[in-house]
Amino acid sequence: MARSKSLVVFVFFLMVASIIVIYTMRLFSMQVVHGESYRRASKVVSTRNTVITAQRGEIYDRNNNSAMVINTDSFAVEVIPGEIPRDYYDTVLAKLAEYLSVKKSDIDDLIPQNVRRSFNRITVKTNVPFKTISNIAENINDLPGVTWISKPMRNYIETGSFSHILGYVGDITREEYALMYNKGYSRASVVGKTGIERQYDALLQGKDGVEQRTVDVRGRILSEAPTIIPPTSGKKLVLTIDTDIQKLAEKALGKRIGAMVVLKPSTGEILAMVSYPYFDSNLFNNENAAEEYSKLTQDEFNPLLNRAVNAQYPPASTFKIVMTAALLNEKAFPSYEKIECKGEVEYGGRVYHCWVLKPGHGYVDLKNALAKSCDIYYWQVGRENLGIQKIAQYAKMFGYGASAQVDLPSQSKGFIPSPEWKERRYHERWLGGDTMAVSIGQGYTTATPLQVANVMAMVANEGKIYKPHLLKEVRDPVTDEVIQTVEPEVLHSTNFEPALWKELQDDLRWTVTNGSAKHSLFNKVVKIAAKTGTAEVTGYKDSWHSWLLAYAPYDGPIEDRIVVATIVEAANKYSWWAPYATNITMQGIFAGQTYEESVEALGWQYLVKQTDQASNDSRE
Repeated sequence: MARSKSLVVFVFFLMVASIIVIYTMRLFSMQVVHGESYRRASKVVSTRNTVITAQRGEIYDRNNNSAMVINTDSFAVEVIPGEIPRDYYDTVLAKLAEYLSVKKSDIDDLIPQNVRRSFNRITVKTNVPFKTISNIAENINDLPGVTWISKPMRNYIETGSFSHILGYVGDITREEYALMYNKGYSRASVVGKTGIERQYDALLQGKDGVEQRTVDVRGRILSEAPTIIPPTSGKKLVLTIDTDIQKLAEKALGKRIGAMVVLKPSTGEILAMVSYPYFDSNLFNNENAAEEYSKLTQDEFNPLLNRAVNAQYPPASTFKIVMTAALLNEKAFPSYEKIECKGEVEYGGRVYHCWVLKPGHGYVDLKNALAKSCDIYYWQVGRENLGIQKIAQYAKMFGYGASAQVDLPSQSKGFIPSPEWKERRYHERWLGGDTMAVSIGQGYTTATPLQVANVMAMVANEGKIYKPHLLKEVRDPVTDEVIQTVEPEVLHSTNFEPALWKELQDDLRWTVTNGSAKHSLFNKVVKIAAKTGTAEVTGYKDSWHSWLLAYAPYDGPIEDRIVVATIVEAANKYSWWAPYATNITMQGIFAGQTYEESVEALGWQYLVKQTDQASNDSRE
């Protein structure tokens, strides 16, 4: 019996010893082996992190003295449900709704019954002005559980034609977050949607800071002093845009549907980029952003479209610059030899009319064919002496049919047709009439205003096109120190003889002094070389797209030259305004004048007043 009791006692002590050993090993594992991971987990559970929104980088013009986009103070009102006494819940939320000018039911929807004892913050309204915050602060004793945080809001100082360049920002979408979550973005991120805001979003973003506080299991704050990790502001961007030239070009184009590009060909810097109609980027900062966006998308003239880089037009007679370069370089037809223009020519059972001068230009050589924009001359040399393959080859040398690679999130490539393409697309054979259409920049040929500007940049640079760009520098937001500078980069180049460029430049100057641009580009301040263009458009009777492609000074150093490309769409009354808009812009740039001063200097007050009224009527 005694032996049996001893066995029971032994087994009992063995079990106790085993339990002690197991618990000891478990405690050793928790405190020593896995101690650090548990401590980290404990810290996460007991710490509440509140995001401190980083300031988005500001955007300045090329001289770094004119802000185009800054941040302004805005606030987000939040509620900590657990801090509101139960008996005063409806009273507090009703008062808050009154201050915020919203319905109480809207706030109730954000704070359902199942979270009313939670101490986690819930945002009830963003973009709240300082005056409203002041009213809430003055009555904070009646609003327990109500608090606010600063949330910077984008302020677009320059709107109008700047809108397509700068773009706008908005809350990150589910699709965007799925693509960018591993790049430091959160579900609360505000991201660029279009323009520079989107193209350089990673530079502008900055890094959010964090305010850390110790809380209990219910989320109540236990620590008095928070731990703060300060935010890092986004980089400051300096663009190539000259604010004065942009405003000059905007007014010169006026309220005419179309676009204008002003660039520095020796570097590829874009000094101005205007597209009309435009919009106000600040519209997307308010609560009605979705409604405003819907209105813009329903506008028949599509204000959201940046026509300078995304609209494709027939280049019309501006394409004759490419044709002239091809003829000279290939020596396909002697430049001194003349072709008779009788105003019309029959080919393939069809009569083609010279659009510019119906009675005909008489006998013209290459110089005068370009200056007078004689279609019959280019029809003949294009069909008989160059052919579509050579024409397409030279068009691509000048950048047609390929992206201009400007630093914007979207852009069109334009199009240069070929016999192979027509066969695949239409199952039809390429005809001589197709070559004739391409020879004068019509038919299937399309290009953006920026691509057309690059054609003249090639001429002004005597064989090179630099990649057009809008970003000039990236700077530190605190010290303003230059972090990165965008260097010129060759996009297209040719090995043509210098004499070819000299002859082509002379011919383009002859176009201004004795050709189709003689009256519209008369200018005493600077010598301009240019080419006009009139694009036939289906759907508009007796109306055409008006082109003017120019550079100046014609005889100045390459580094001083400026290229301007302007198109006024057929939808406008006085659609022939492009040459006049270009001349006003050139006058303003080289005389250092405003739009109003340029118009006065050119003596065009009556003409401008008349066409401005017509352009306003076309939008009504």
